[in-house]
Amino acid sequence: MNPVIGIIGGSGLYQVDGLEDAVWTAFDTPWGAPSDDLLIGTLGGTRMVFLPRHGRGHVQTPSTVNYRANVAAMKAAGVTHLVSVSATGSFREDMAPGHFVIVDQFIDRTFAREKTFFGPGLVAHVSVADPVCPRLSAACAEAARQGGATVHEGGTYLAMEGPQFSTKAESHLYRQWGCDVIGMTNMPEAKLAREAELHYASVAMVTDFDSWHPDHGNVQITDILETLHGNVGRAAAMVAALPGLVGASCGAGCATALDHAIMTAPDARDPDMITRLSTIAGRVL
Repeated sequence: MNPVIGIIGGSGLYQVDGLEDAVWTAFDTPWGAPSDDLLIGTLGGTRMVFLPRHGRGHVQTPSTVNYRANVAAMKAAGVTHLVSVSATGSFREDMAPGHFVIVDQFIDRTFAREKTFFGPGLVAHVSVADPVCPRLSAACAEAARQGGATVHEGGTYLAMEGPQFSTKAESHLYRQWGCDVIGMTNMPEAKLAREAELHYASVAMVTDFDSWHPDHGNVQITDILETLHGNVGRAAAMVAALPGLVGASCGAGCATALDHAIMTAPDARDPDMITRLSTIAGRVL
């Protein structure tokens, strides 16, 4: 089966240039509407689906983004490989503003979001020990390099609730934990992508040094936006290079994550939940 690439664009990335026969298409899901319509077209002969995470015009906060609807809409649109592109702060001197980090681990410090498609009447526990697809992540790294970015492969993403930035004490604490970048949107997105059996990769575009760096002062939105504008061009080039690099399967079990995850006995499953989850978990239900 040919891959269908989904792109969730973070701050500054609100469209994908170069899509052929592109149409903004409305979707609804059992969890409500996604952040915006989905832009569906082809790029390099590959079907591609784009969704601005915060909506066009940036109308959703990190906490009000409907993460379940976003991932469910991508799944309903046929997406098999989902790439998250997001702006982040950095906790490392060598991961400087303008660099791209291909995230491979997360620490989830969010607390005001729905984090699973499952629930009473249909309970499931998926593994997120290795939360990203290694093959898709490698493709993103190569595509980003082709797009002119300085790329770091591997990094731990601290997901904070927001919308405020970190205090200095928090910033220093997260550095002590061994975190590499900080953002507000990759959780629960990554967990939901795993429940939806999607290949998932996270590309962090560094915009600042959070508030720990003694020579760079506190995080200012004006500085972030200036760096972000430069990153967007490199992100667009990365997306354009992806179709030729993404393979159909990774061999890491992304597409079979639900094989042993559902705990509720078949005769105890809520019929309404089965219907609700038909798009997400229909393969195993």
